[in-house]
Amino acid sequence: MFYRQGYQLVQKIPSGQVATYGQIAALLGNPRAARAVGWALHRLPDSEVDAVPWHRVINAQGRISTACREHPAGEQRRRLEAEGIGFDVTDRIPLGEYRWEPPPEIWREHL
Repeated sequence: MFYRQGYQLVQKIPSGQVATYGQIAALLGNPRAARAVGWALHRLPDSEVDAVPWHRVINAQGRISTACREHPAGEQRRRLEAEGIGFDVTDRIPLGEYRWEPPPEIWREHL
C-alpha cells in the first residue's frame, strides 16, 4: 500500500522539478520514512519504470543517491538533465530552483 501510494505521488512531480525522499514520505503522512521511499523506488517493477518518474526523487542535500544497477546514478542524472534540471559544481541540484512545491490539494489528498 505504501509503495503504491508513493508511486502515485511520484507520478505527480512535473518534468523539470524534483522532490526529496523525505518530502515524499511527509506527503504520505510518514515524515520519518524517507528510506522507505527510497526502497519503494528501488523495488519499482520493470513494467512501471517508464510510468513512474523515479529519477525526480533525490536526497535532501540535492544529490543523486542511488547505487543500484536497475536505476544507476548516471541514468538518473541523464534523465534529469534531459528535463532541463541543472547541477552545480559539487554535483548538487539547487533545490531552491528545482524543488517541487505540491499544490494544496495534493497535501490535503495525502493527509
